[in-house]
Amino acid sequence: MLTNSGHLTYCTNIHSGENWKDHFNEIKINFPGIKQKLSPGKSMGIGLRLSNIASVDLLEEENLEVFKNWLHENDAYVFTMNGFPYGSFHDARVKDQVHAPDWTTQERVAYTIRLFQILKDLIPADSEGSISTSPLTYRHWFKQGGGLKNARELATDNMVLVVENLIEIHQSTGKVLHLDIEPEPDGMLETGNEFIHWFKNDLLVRGAKKIAAKFDVTLSKAEELLKEHVRLCYDVCHFAIGYEPHEEIIHEVLESGIKIGKLQISAALKGAMDKDILLRQNIKESFSGYNEPTYLHQVVAKKNNGELLRYPDLPEALSDYDNLEVNEWRAHFHVPIFEEIFGSLQSTQKDIEEVLRLQKKFNFTNHLEVETYTWEVLPDYMKLPIQESVIRELQWVVPHL
Repeated sequence: MLTNSGHLTYCTNIHSGENWKDHFNEIKINFPGIKQKLSPGKSMGIGLRLSNIASVDLLEEENLEVFKNWLHENDAYVFTMNGFPYGSFHDARVKDQVHAPDWTTQERVAYTIRLFQILKDLIPADSEGSISTSPLTYRHWFKQGGGLKNARELATDNMVLVVENLIEIHQSTGKVLHLDIEPEPDGMLETGNEFIHWFKNDLLVRGAKKIAAKFDVTLSKAEELLKEHVRLCYDVCHFAIGYEPHEEIIHEVLESGIKIGKLQISAALKGAMDKDILLRQNIKESFSGYNEPTYLHQVVAKKNNGELLRYPDLPEALSDYDNLEVNEWRAHFHVPIFEEIFGSLQSTQKDIEEVLRLQKKFNFTNHLEVETYTWEVLPDYMKLPIQESVIRELQWVVPHL
């Protein structure tokens, strides 16, 4: 729906279906009721998630035209897409494979270009389009040193190939499309500072030369084009897990001339690790209830001296629960944003409130997307009908904007 701060929607990665037919059926079942409750009589945007298989399906026969007609009939439009998970995202073990194939591969390049070819035909004529994506790769797949450096360079070069495609789309259609990099725990780009450093020292340095040569423009103009078509996807959950200072990071991004393409509104789990061993045991048991086998739930612990300790998944953190040097855990588990208290645990809801306040202050993006995708794996007492859940989340956001 259109708000004072831009287009607000939810991501359809909460709807099952890895092929287009099944996913479209889920959208048709769920979206009209959500729109009727939230945006009756007015257009409402959709944050579309397509697997690789679904993206291929959608371009076959008349599927894209049928979808466009359905959007028109339902007073809906697509302005953003989630291009992070390439393969299965439901009813399968995802874990670190959410990054696969990563940006070191041509499969990722082809998939992302295909998504942009679809998006350019779906976005309204006067709108820009965004696609969020993996932060290059999963860092633990590569050894430190040469392997990590080579992967970083290859992934960067492959992203530049996508940018070349986006420049050509803009030249032929006038539409501005941007690829939004989404830092997350254990991604090659994990923090705001890592993203900024990569953008300045890898993307601009390596990319500007390639763009300048291909389009016969100056290096300065090539840098402008890169900044237009590659942006930051600010996932609040991911930045909150790392205890990042939101205003400082957002200010530094904007001061660097980098744009924020999309804001993903999401919350993580957190818990205070009391020094009392019995209370600490209770926190451990509470976190254990979220230790499910589908998604990665990285934990970042804050030590008493302020340093951060990172665990690749919940089991590793749970085995170290009696570490008295630690006073807080934050876990990568996208919990419903309209709740702050989860028994003896809490969410990082206050981080969302702060970032939405900053959005009102700086208006740094006009693409806002709620991304709570863990409904299927939440504890039973927290599961609600999916339409009701989406409506409650978006209704919670609107007053903050």
